[in-house]
Amino acid sequence: MISREHFMKEALHLARLSAEEGEVPVGAVVVCDNVIVGTGRNRREKEKNALCHAEIEAIDNACKSLGGWRLFKCDLYVTLEPCPMCAGAIINSRIKNVYFGASDYKNGACGSVVNLFDLDFNHKPNYERGILEEECSGILTEFFKNLRKTKAGE
Repeated sequence: MISREHFMKEALHLARLSAEEGEVPVGAVVVCDNVIVGTGRNRREKEKNALCHAEIEAIDNACKSLGGWRLFKCDLYVTLEPCPMCAGAIINSRIKNVYFGASDYKNGACGSVVNLFDLDFNHKPNYERGILEEECSGILTEFFKNLRKTKAGE
């Protein structure tokens, strides 16, 4: 069995690609039977679209890869705690387990601000926080530190 850390490292790789493009560094992978079936990364700035979150892209790719919208055999690994929109997509796609690295104390919908997975929806994903938390939060901290330096220099 491949470790949770292995898949989170794949999500971190995608987050780094987003950072290189000036996007907030968030990456996600959807895994089915220990195989990555969907990948996604934050592209909101490039696409000028509020829907272009890593989780949404990874879920979309997984649905296309597997040929259906029910991802009940799948797990999602994401570097940052899902927001309400992404938590809703996770619930609606029936993802079984969600593993995230860094908590999001401003927008997190898996316990930090609210926990949508605890509400009475027809599907309740399992979730675990803190997978490679230091690395996941570190990439975000570094990104925003560099962004502030750039803006201060303008």
